[in-house]
Amino acid sequence: MTDQKKGLTYADAGVDIDAGNRLVDLIKPMVRATARAGADAEIGGFGGLFDLKAAGFKDPVLVAATDGVGTKVKIAIEAGIHNGIGIDLVAMSVNDLVVQGAEPLFFLDYFACGKLDPEATASIVAGIAEGCRESGCALIGGEIAEMPGLYKDGDYDLAGFSVGAAERGTLLPTKDISVGDAVIGMASSGVHSNGFSLVRKIVERTGLTYADKAPFSPVMTLGGALLTPTRLYVKSCLRAIRETGAVKGLAHITGGGFTDNIPRVLPKNLGVRIDLPALTVLPVFKWLAKEGDIAELELLRTFNCGVGMIAIVKREAVQQVMDILREGGETVSLLGDVIEAEGDERVVYHGHLELNL
Repeated sequence: MTDQKKGLTYADAGVDIDAGNRLVDLIKPMVRATARAGADAEIGGFGGLFDLKAAGFKDPVLVAATDGVGTKVKIAIEAGIHNGIGIDLVAMSVNDLVVQGAEPLFFLDYFACGKLDPEATASIVAGIAEGCRESGCALIGGEIAEMPGLYKDGDYDLAGFSVGAAERGTLLPTKDISVGDAVIGMASSGVHSNGFSLVRKIVERTGLTYADKAPFSPVMTLGGALLTPTRLYVKSCLRAIRETGAVKGLAHITGGGFTDNIPRVLPKNLGVRIDLPALTVLPVFKWLAKEGDIAELELLRTFNCGVGMIAIVKREAVQQVMDILREGGETVSLLGDVIEAEGDERVVYHGHLELNL
């Protein structure tokens, strides 16, 4: 009998359908835990469903946001620490939604890799589910793509998007932002998910590995400290918006720092004055500034420096808003006020950051 060539399979090409099915079984309980009014958070269909009426909205405007976590993923891969990167993914979208006064409703993720490791990937999805729970949004679907030849074994990337809603007429920023309004800062948890190309270059310059002790936090490894998940500001900010009626604008401090993000919520003729000594700079930024010899203005345009969210509020309601934010778990500080724009300078800095370790 003539020998016949063995037929190729998808597994021979590097794609393991059984591993994908095993992963789905692992993550189903995590996804179900994100159920909320309007969504049962069941996965397995061809699309996710959300019922706006069941969520309590009467005349909603939908708001959508999408993002990834950038090259922070490289540190997660090299450090072998994956459980927080999913929180980062959710935070980068839902924090952008609340800035517009919207309540996050649901989230979908996209995960791509060279070779699927169900257990490691499940830990990433667990972080996504935790981020969704903390933000009050349902994880209603996603996509897992195994792409050998495009990604090396062990490498992966992820992206996601979220949709939120606000009742018509309640979107931020309001049209009455004016000179004298107060600028409040909410503390960040660390580097969050921006500036990591520079972070990695600085680490490379120091000769440290991600397994070494963090010079700015000796109880943690460098990788663990840098991978501290992005803070989720959704619930505290929504409460401040709804209970005070005094929040006129919010700015999520991501890539571009204070310099580029705050003007995005201001009328063209207005700027802000920021009192830099009032900003509590986290040790990680002091270390990065020192090891990278980063100029102060570059630092302020690249990193959050210790403040991940800015609120612009009515001057007479500053204490009320700050009290509610603190009750919601935020560390807050009064950073400055709204001023007339001075030419092209929309963010004017007074004083200097405290950068001594």
